[in-house]
Amino acid sequence: MDNDKKNTVLVVDDEKINREILKNILGSDYTVYMAKDGPSTVEMADKLEPDVILLDIVMPDMNGYDVLKILKQNEKTKNIPVIFITGLDSVEDEEKGLALDAVDFIHKPFSAMDVKLRVNKQLQKENQSPESYNVHTNGG
Repeated sequence: MDNDKKNTVLVVDDEKINREILKNILGSDYTVYMAKDGPSTVEMADKLEPDVILLDIVMPDMNGYDVLKILKQNEKTKNIPVIFITGLDSVEDEEKGLALDAVDFIHKPFSAMDVKLRVNKQLQKENQSPESYNVHTNGG
């Protein structure tokens, strides 16, 4: 059993610079995967089952809201916490995301410390949740 396994984060943004900045912020603490659009996010989330997803809302072809709807319909990805990271800042945008079951919002421009704290807080919740212990509790 590998107790040193890093949590995984899937960073999704259509802007390469934003993906790189987030990877630099989180890469020393987590295994970071990156996607640049909605379809690849859905595919990667299903394959990798990351511990948390940082998801941009405004992207071409498929926006973050649509990606989240698809993730929530898939048995393998429906419980992955999604944190929106976006330049949108209206109350309505945030309410829409939370209504779709996003767990948090990070507004651009963001600070490195804010991103680290919010991701860490979410992962602490996930690492303590009963679902994370199912492997160990089945069959006693």
